[in-house]
Amino acid sequence: MFLTNPAPSTFIHRVQVKNYRSIAACDVQLGALTFLVGQNGSGKSNFLDALRLTADALVQTLDHALRDRGGIAEVRRRSGGHPTHFGIRLDFSLPDGQAGHYAFEVGARQGGSFVVRVEECGVGSHSYRVEDGNVVRSSMATLPAASEDRLYLVTASGIAEFRAVYDALSMMGFYSLNPAAVRALQTPDRGEILKRDGANLASVVERIAHANGGALQQRIEEYLAQVVPGIEGVETKKFGHMETIEFRQRVQGADKPWRFPAINMSDGTLRALGILVALFQKPERGRIPLVGIEEPEAALHPAAAGVLRDCLREASRNTQVIVTSHSPDLLDDRDLPEDFLLAVVSELGTTHIGRVDEVTRSALREHLFTAGELLRSDQLRPGDTARRTPEQLRLFDGSAP
Repeated sequence: MFLTNPAPSTFIHRVQVKNYRSIAACDVQLGALTFLVGQNGSGKSNFLDALRLTADALVQTLDHALRDRGGIAEVRRRSGGHPTHFGIRLDFSLPDGQAGHYAFEVGARQGGSFVVRVEECGVGSHSYRVEDGNVVRSSMATLPAASEDRLYLVTASGIAEFRAVYDALSMMGFYSLNPAAVRALQTPDRGEILKRDGANLASVVERIAHANGGALQQRIEEYLAQVVPGIEGVETKKFGHMETIEFRQRVQGADKPWRFPAINMSDGTLRALGILVALFQKPERGRIPLVGIEEPEAALHPAAAGVLRDCLREASRNTQVIVTSHSPDLLDDRDLPEDFLLAVVSELGTTHIGRVDEVTRSALREHLFTAGELLRSDQLRPGDTARRTPEQLRLFDGSAP
C-alpha cells in the first residue's frame, strides 16, 4: 500500500522553476514519492536537472555547475522573448521540523558571464537576502561579504542557523546510472555517496556491507534477487589498486553459487543494483534527504516493474524519491495515489508540468484505470493549471528585484 499522507521523508514539498531550459514556468507540489511521467523529450529531465544544479552549485561552485551544462546560454530558456535569466525556488521542511525556503535568480551577461541577481533563504526565524553581490537584508547582526557570481548559502553555511539548509540541499543525490561505468574497474574512495553514473558503486557497496550490521546489504540483496533470479549476494572485489563488484549467482548443477565480476553481468543487473544502492545508501553524515533517478525501469524486464515499485515505496519512507519515467508497466498499480503523479508534456518546445486534470484524478481515485493504462492511451496529461507564465511565479518573499 502506498503512503497517502505527508511523510517525514518529504523534504522539498514545493518547487518553482522559471526560464530553465525548456521550462518557462513551473510550480508543483512534491510528496515522499513522485513520478514525473511523460514522453521522451517532454522535459522531465530538465525539471530534475534544476534541482541537481542547485546541489552542484553548492557542492562545487555555480560557475562549475553552469559550465558542466554548457554555460548559462545553454541553461536559460530559449524562446521568442529571449529571457536573460533563470530562477529556482525550493520550499522545504528540515528533519528537525523547521520549515523554510531557498531561492535564487541568475542573470546572463555579455560574453557568457553571469550574476546572481537575487538569492534568498529563510528557515525558522532566520533569513537573508542578497542582491547583485550585496547583503541587503538579514536577521543576523553581521554576515560575511557576498560575491555576485557565487551562491551565498555556501558562505552562510558557516553560520549555525543556515548550516542545516546547506547540508540538506547539498546532500541531494541525482542518478542517471551508466552500466559501462559500473562494469569498469573502479578507483576506490570512501564510498560516502554514490556518484551520479555509479562509477564508485564498489566502494559504496563495501561501506553498506559494514553499516547497520549488514542489514542494508541484506535488504538490497533481497530486492536484487527478485529482479534477477538466482542472485544470492554481492560484494566488493579488489584487483590491485582497483576494485569491482562481484555477484554470487546460483547455476544449475553447481553445489555452490558461482562468482561473476561486474564485467560479466547484464546492463539490467548492473542498473538494478545501482538503483537499489542509490535508494538505500546511508552516508556517515546522515541520510540523503532526496534522491532523483532518471528512468529506473530502463534495461529491466517489464516483469520487474512491480518489484521496482515496492523498492521505491519502501525507500520513500526514509528518503524523498523523485523518478522520471515513461513506462506504463511501472505505473500499473491501482493503489498508486494520483497525488504521486506529475504529468509532463512539451508543446512547441515549452515544457508544462502539473497534476493531471480532475476527470483523470477521479478515474484514478475510483480505480477505474491504473496510471499505466492511462499512460498507454496518452491520457496522463497536465491540467490547465500547469500552463503558467514566468510572471505568475513568486520566487522571493521580499520585494521584486
